[in-house]
Amino acid sequence: MKAVLFTEYGPPEVLRIEEVEKPVPKENEVLVKVHAASINSWDWELLRGTPFVNRLVFGLLRPKKINILGCDIAGRVEAVGEGVKRFTPRDTVFGDTSACGWGGFAEYVCAEEGALALKPAGMAFDQAAAIPQAALLALQGLSNRRPVQPGQKVLINGAGGGAGTFAVQIAKSFGAEVTGVDSACKLETMRSVGAEHVIDYAVVDFTRSGLRYDLILDFMGFHPFLDYRRALAPDGIYVMAGGSTSLANKTILLGPLISMTGRKKMGILMHKSNVGIETVKELFEAAKVVPIIDRHYPLSEVPAALSYFGEGNTLGKIVITVTE
Repeated sequence: MKAVLFTEYGPPEVLRIEEVEKPVPKENEVLVKVHAASINSWDWELLRGTPFVNRLVFGLLRPKKINILGCDIAGRVEAVGEGVKRFTPRDTVFGDTSACGWGGFAEYVCAEEGALALKPAGMAFDQAAAIPQAALLALQGLSNRRPVQPGQKVLINGAGGGAGTFAVQIAKSFGAEVTGVDSACKLETMRSVGAEHVIDYAVVDFTRSGLRYDLILDFMGFHPFLDYRRALAPDGIYVMAGGSTSLANKTILLGPLISMTGRKKMGILMHKSNVGIETVKELFEAAKVVPIIDRHYPLSEVPAALSYFGEGNTLGKIVITVTE
């Protein structure tokens, strides 16, 4: 099979498209013929070997645990291990394989049964591939401490990206009043998915606007830590789901202290693979959530797709089309 091999850290040019042996499913695994995959920030960070903690987990000098990137996949089951109960050959499935070896930028991938869900009939393969990590990061962020209530003011920082466009739609489905923050080129996209208010972060600093929010879900994470606290309503919640390492460290260290000593809650989101995927399926089938796809690239152009992702101007998701 064809696969995009990841054998060293660096720019997208270090990736190689080669023929490799087709995987064989273990007892609890499903062999999926990949129709589509999508790019997430984790692919980009792991490729670059940043932040440094990724090297501690996946290999200090070169990647040792992952040799094919891509964790969000959609495709058709070709074979199943003897212990698999939920799927049979020809089922169409999708899911996040980050907990069981990645491998999505290839024509076939083996995934543990628990990493997959049945794809709704009305969901195209490219839509399914765009959902798992980004949509569930958004859903979990919006439900991290307590579910969003109708009428609450929710701010999504990074609302024009992959997870952000899902977060706006999911927050709207909960009845929230949504403010989206991102670059100027993404303002119209944020409006199109339901944000009542949009902010160009280069023009307005929302932490100093005087407005207060019941929930801030932060995918960009570059403001000073205490500035976020100032922008919260008296019982507000700040959830960091992406951004700088320094802010993440401060959120991990200071968030619990602020949360214990006051009504405001601040913390970092610990993403759980595939948790909530049935909820997102229901929202999709009710036409309340639709994946926003910026561009499609064939498998042979994964390096170019990652280069575009690295520019930081993606509107929604980038999808890799593996099988037409």
